[in-house]
Amino acid sequence: MNYEVIIGIEIHLELKTQTKMFSAAAVSANAPANTCVSPTDIAIPGTLPLLNEEAVRLAVMTAYALNCEIDDLLRFDRKNYYYADLPKGYQITQQDYPLGKNGFVTIKDQGKVQNIRINRLHLEEDTAKLFHYETTTAIDFNRCGVPLIEIVSEPDMRSGEQAMAYVEKLRSILYYLGVSDCKMENGSLRCDINISLRPEGTMAFGNKVEVKNLNSIANIGKAVNAEVNRQTALLDSGTTVEQSTYRYDENSRQTILMRKKEGAVDYRYFPENNIPLIRLSKEFIEAAKAAIGELPDQRYQRYQNLGLNDYDSQQLVNNKALSDYFDEVCRYSDNYKSCCNWLLGDFSAYLAKELVEANATAIKPEALGELVALIDKQTISSKQAKEVFQEMLGGKMPQAIIAEKGLKQESDETKIIALLETVLNENPQSIQDYHQGKDRALGYLIGQVMKLSQGQANPAMVSALLKSALAQRKD
Repeated sequence: MNYEVIIGIEIHLELKTQTKMFSAAAVSANAPANTCVSPTDIAIPGTLPLLNEEAVRLAVMTAYALNCEIDDLLRFDRKNYYYADLPKGYQITQQDYPLGKNGFVTIKDQGKVQNIRINRLHLEEDTAKLFHYETTTAIDFNRCGVPLIEIVSEPDMRSGEQAMAYVEKLRSILYYLGVSDCKMENGSLRCDINISLRPEGTMAFGNKVEVKNLNSIANIGKAVNAEVNRQTALLDSGTTVEQSTYRYDENSRQTILMRKKEGAVDYRYFPENNIPLIRLSKEFIEAAKAAIGELPDQRYQRYQNLGLNDYDSQQLVNNKALSDYFDEVCRYSDNYKSCCNWLLGDFSAYLAKELVEANATAIKPEALGELVALIDKQTISSKQAKEVFQEMLGGKMPQAIIAEKGLKQESDETKIIALLETVLNENPQSIQDYHQGKDRALGYLIGQVMKLSQGQANPAMVSALLKSALAQRKD
């Protein structure tokens, strides 16, 4: 039997704030354990939550960027459950009245554009972090109370590829907004996927399985495919898929059972009375909206308008630091394609080798723009530009390097003709070979001219003038 795959995704995103959601404790991913903690975080009796305004502002920006409807009346609820990572015994969240709802994200899957609907976007606090050892469990409260937004999609995805495209697009938007560092490997962006199967042509959903805490885009696709295979085998054998929670094991490439769910968990939600209702002013909302800036799709279209192709535009947009650097380079050269080629080629290779971001290199954008302009003016050849680029890694400007090394390209036609006449006179056999149709002869002669000029002759001029001279020497 053939089955249709139904996928919905929940994203938990840590917001980039200096302090926690409901306390003045600092937010720091690298601080020693239990050093960024306030009495409110660990639920000392008598402490009260105080809402972080910056977290609300970032959440409003996100909701607008994801095309959500905004609820300007902030209301919070308590989600009650007892676990070691939750010292209060409940989590402050927005169950009944999320900040944003009815949004969407546009993805491309196999060349087709598709909207993935977003059911809700709400604010809440993160939990503490547990470390399980052989005989004991340790707890770090630094993460407890860190501001989160949860983004819940509708079950609109039908494959692992679509799930990957959705999370990648969402992560790109969130990173461009600057609301989070979006590092999945560090837990700043955590992804839970709900997967179910149903016979093709039917409407009722099957029992869903949640695969939790996927830490990379690649693992999302692998986890979906592994879970689809597992559920398919069960259904084909006549076994019912049980509602349960799984994790993805990278070593076995299988989903592993964590716990079964008898039914929906009763979290006994009720309003958080320690946080009064807060009406967001129109000015606050509009200021948050105005701070959004250029989003990935808008930047992609701008690059298309500059004449870049689809691949180049997408490669730049996918790396915001590189894209920002490209925009700076283009202030010094209007040869956008050449600037892009340098950035996606030699420059990106250097970044990958040194494990640095574009804005952390010694090469200033104006230096790379100047290099492209010098090539366009035929001041230096493309080969010479490679040598200049290597020297630029030390922070020098191209003009200074060219003067220092004497790398200026020779484009004087009279001087080049003199060089190639010398070469032709010394290589009569190569002239004969050329006229007999041996293509390598031309390359050899060009190489001899370049050698005689110590690599400074304009290669394009050498080739054109040499062909003309050879035509005149045809018997």
